[in-house]
Amino acid sequence: MAHITLNKTSDTGAWPVRVLVLLAVLFSLAACGSRPDVGALALNETPAAGATSHDIMVVTTRERDSRPDTYFSGERSTQVNYAHATISVPPSHEPSQVEWPKSLPGDPETEFVARDAGYIDNQDAFAREINRKLAKLPKGERKVFLFIHGYNTLFPEALYRFVQVVHDGDIDGVPVLFTWASRGKLQDYVYDLNSAAIARQSLAETMLLLAKTNAEEITILAHSMGNWLLMETAIQSSPAQRKALEGKLDLVILAAPDIDIDLFKAQLKKLGTPANPYVVVVSRDDKALRVSRAIAGGKERVGAYSNDEELAELGAIVIDVTELDSLDAANHSKFAQLAQLSPQFRSTLGQSGLRARTNATRGATLGDSLGTFVGNTVALPVNIVTAPFTYSGAR
Repeated sequence: MAHITLNKTSDTGAWPVRVLVLLAVLFSLAACGSRPDVGALALNETPAAGATSHDIMVVTTRERDSRPDTYFSGERSTQVNYAHATISVPPSHEPSQVEWPKSLPGDPETEFVARDAGYIDNQDAFAREINRKLAKLPKGERKVFLFIHGYNTLFPEALYRFVQVVHDGDIDGVPVLFTWASRGKLQDYVYDLNSAAIARQSLAETMLLLAKTNAEEITILAHSMGNWLLMETAIQSSPAQRKALEGKLDLVILAAPDIDIDLFKAQLKKLGTPANPYVVVVSRDDKALRVSRAIAGGKERVGAYSNDEELAELGAIVIDVTELDSLDAANHSKFAQLAQLSPQFRSTLGQSGLRARTNATRGATLGDSLGTFVGNTVALPVNIVTAPFTYSGAR
């Protein structure tokens, strides 16, 4: 388990000034817009020409919330809960944005709105529904896409952000949201970290459950503290559990990982070389990870690490988006801006011969394919680094 060091001054018992200043900055950034909470999933059944609906399967360690159209709170449940939700994306949607309703239940012409939502009784019913959805897909396209959100995230925020990624990325397969008990409050970093630790067994069981479905491939995307949860879950899983998942695991994307860099190195060493390399999205101007670093004794976080080449040598494909202009003031959600590139990008990663290759061969193959792809297709300032290949995108 990771240990958070809360350095205190001897006279006041307060956090160091640098931490308080950084928290104040993030509070001011978060205050720039209202956040969805109670009643955010109020249903709107009004037709909207050109709107696109996405069905999301939900697994959560959050406690059920009895307030209407809210479903889950930020408190921890003693059992795993299951649900489903259908969210409509407006025809006027701008890539990378979540068009939040200005007033509930929202306008389907211009805003994300909930079309349907409800609880699922238990794990067996959840698995049956996953298989029912998979059966509707052609063979070769029966995939599951699992998203694990990060710190300071309310349930509707996790859900709607995932819908945005699925929509902009034109994600095929069955989308599954694993949402753990984050309170959605900046000051509750330690509460969130402990909630993530508590959720490890539930995430392990969820991934094993997905591996036992009729899915042919599984892709995992984790964001921020969700990466800590994912990696620690992998560490505590048995070899048999990891083997069952790896048989279907296609791609693991670690976006802005809120993990101590030394811990990450130790995790990778223990897990060994994966069949497919991790894809790590980093940005050195990430203000949220700057706060995390200050709280955690000054240790660099993987998602803001300054040495892309070292991460690549550890076996990761690094996508450095530092020079990408962020749509969020904290520079912590740039991964969402890459979602619109997903069909071509995932095709490049999946078909460039990465599986079971040596670093040298992998680098050469990836270099050819990603170099052509990024140079010709992506008009974004990104760096893609993998040993021994480096590509610098638009500047």
